[in-house]
Amino acid sequence: MLTQRSRYGLRAMLFLATAPTGTSPTPMTRIAAEANVPRKFLELILADLRDARLVDSFRGKLGGYVLGRPAHLISLGDIIRVIEGPLALVPCVSRTAYRRCTDCKSEADCAIRHAMMRVRDETARILDGTSLADATAETLAAA
Repeated sequence: MLTQRSRYGLRAMLFLATAPTGTSPTPMTRIAAEANVPRKFLELILADLRDARLVDSFRGKLGGYVLGRPAHLISLGDIIRVIEGPLALVPCVSRTAYRRCTDCKSEADCAIRHAMMRVRDETARILDGTSLADATAETLAAA
């Protein structure tokens, strides 16, 4: 299940993706208002996204945030991984944080593991295959 933190991060990033290329940075207060995210929570989320280089931040009177790379090069999967960690629902199928389940007798025979591998693969395919540009274009087309 997607946490509130991930939903906030996605909304903020989708808002930034709608800013015209080459415009000045968007102040955090505007992002918070437009994306309907509490400012204090948004500060923490944007710091994580900045550390992952998905956004760039600028200080000062005209400071704010811009996408760290073009919207078509940032996937929803990139954002969720920064905020949540691995997409896998169980650690034994994670590609980035694999850990053997302590109560599993045999990974090779585990029906849960095999099902969760399919879930992980399909989730990754969809989220990694959907860029911010794709998502904002779909939103604009639906409006």
